[in-house]
Amino acid sequence: MTQISDPKNFIVRNTRPTATPLLGDKIELYLACQDLPLWQLGEEELDRLKLPTPFWAFAWAGGQALSQYILDNPSIVRGKRVLDFACGCGIQAIAAKMSGAKTVLAADIDSFAIAATQLNAKQNKVSLATTSENLVGKDNQGWDVILAGDVCYDEPMAKEITSWLWQLYKTGVIVLMGDPGRTYLPKSGLKKLIAYGVQTSSSLEDTDVRNACVWEFYKNEKSS
Repeated sequence: MTQISDPKNFIVRNTRPTATPLLGDKIELYLACQDLPLWQLGEEELDRLKLPTPFWAFAWAGGQALSQYILDNPSIVRGKRVLDFACGCGIQAIAAKMSGAKTVLAADIDSFAIAATQLNAKQNKVSLATTSENLVGKDNQGWDVILAGDVCYDEPMAKEITSWLWQLYKTGVIVLMGDPGRTYLPKSGLKKLIAYGVQTSSSLEDTDVRNACVWEFYKNEKSS
């Protein structure tokens, strides 16, 4: 089977720097485009490439919403140490750095996501750190703010991640989530900050527009 030994080169050859529907040209990302050959391949052909599910090749609705909110409210991250958890394409990390974050760590266990985030950071002329370490369950490493977009699409994963984020929130960390109403978003312990209508693709979502919300972890009687 074909092996992809250089993720960055693969991404540059098979994606294109593109604006996003919600943020416009504020942030450009290397994203999948239907006119490029890779994205016209069938599922079996993609499997032969041994390419992990390319979440990094799309600007998901929750991530766009959270990034727009950060750009509109830079004081949330200005001068602070930020973790972009499950960073994917790195859009939230880039928005945080553009908004004056002291440091930004973009974390994802997918090496292609890390490569994409590094390319996208360079494309947008920001400097940030990356890690492929699985941080779930780890203690706070000095973060003031944690950003998590589109992490609630799988039930076991969503439960594990939100439980960990809740424990970090209890130590005084600001935790913000971007989510377009996925099934496994927690039903309590979250406060809606804002909602955006995000244009998407019916090939990715079940509709062409998602109502993506930004949520903040907060303490109430039920979740305390």
